[in-house]
Amino acid sequence: MTAATLVTGGAGFIGSHVVDRLLAAGDNVVVLDDLNDYYSPAWKVENLRIARQSPRFRFIQGDIRDARTVRSAFEHGPISRVVHLAARAGVQPSLVSPALYADVNVTGTAVILEACARAQVRHVVTASSSSVYGASQAAPFSESEHPLHPVSPYAATKLANELQCWTFNHLTGSSVTCLRFFTAYGPRNRPDMAMYRFSRAILDGSEISLYGQGTKRDFTYIDDIVDGVMAALERPRGMLVCNLGGGEPALVKDVIKGLELRLGRPARVRLADLPAGDVPATWADCTLAAEALGWTSKTSLGAGLDRFVAWFLEFLPDPAAIVPEP
Repeated sequence: MTAATLVTGGAGFIGSHVVDRLLAAGDNVVVLDDLNDYYSPAWKVENLRIARQSPRFRFIQGDIRDARTVRSAFEHGPISRVVHLAARAGVQPSLVSPALYADVNVTGTAVILEACARAQVRHVVTASSSSVYGASQAAPFSESEHPLHPVSPYAATKLANELQCWTFNHLTGSSVTCLRFFTAYGPRNRPDMAMYRFSRAILDGSEISLYGQGTKRDFTYIDDIVDGVMAALERPRGMLVCNLGGGEPALVKDVIKGLELRLGRPARVRLADLPAGDVPATWADCTLAAEALGWTSKTSLGAGLDRFVAWFLEFLPDPAAIVPEP
C-alpha cells in the first residue's frame, strides 16, 4: 500500500489548507482530528469539504491524547510523514484553563511522538508558535535567542513541545522540523482569531478592543504558511526550529483601517490595556527559513487582506459560532 502523510488537527484552519495542498500534490492523506467544540465542529467539517471528495483522503475522529485512537491512525496503512498541528489554541483561553492546555498540547504531543517512534516515522513537521518568544525586546525574533520566556500557558506548552521534539530526534534519529508560526491569517480563519473578530465586529457595528495603539503583529498569509510546511516536508534537516513570518510587522490599528476600507464600514474601537499573557509586538527573522528551507514570504499584507475579505464576505457563518473572549 502506498504510504500516506498523517495530519493531526487536519480539520482546522492551517491543517485543512495543508491537507488540500498535499492532496493536490498527489499524496495519500490521513487526518486525525477530534472536532471539539472550541468553535463550531460544523465549521471544521466544512474546511474539509473539498478534501473529502478525494479517494486518497481518510478521516479519523479522535483525540491525540488517546493512544489507542492514535495507533489506529497508523494502522490504516504505512505513514511515512507526520504533520502535527493538533493543539488547544489561543493565548487568553489558556490563562483560564492552563491544565487543559498542558494536557492536550504536551501530553497529546508525547502520544503522537511515541506512535511515530513505534512506526519508525522518519520525518515529523510540527507547529510551534511565535508566542514562545514572550515579550522579547530582541526584534526581529531569531531562533538563536536563548533563554526564552513565554508569558502564557499556551506559549509554555509550545516551548515544551519543542523540547519533546529535541528528545525524540536524539533518541530515534528521525528528523523533526518545528515551525514557529507568526500570526497566520486568511480564508478559514478561526472565529476567535483577530482578523475574523475584527471583520465581524465591523460588519455588526460592535466594539473592537485595541490593546494599545502601538501593538504590532507579524501577519503571515495562509498560503505562505502552507508553502513553509511543504518546504519543511521536502527538506528533512535533522532537528530544526524555524520561524515562518511575514517579516514586516504591522500596527494592529492599521490592519483595522485596512479592513474598514475593504468592508466599506467604520470600526468602533475602544483602547484597552494589553491583557496578561499577551505581548506588544511580534517580528520574525526568517533568515534561517530562507537558508534551510528555501522559503520566503510572498504575500503582502494588502494582497492578503484582499483575499481574506473576499472569503469572509462569501463565508459569513452564524455569529453564534464565534467564541467570545474570556
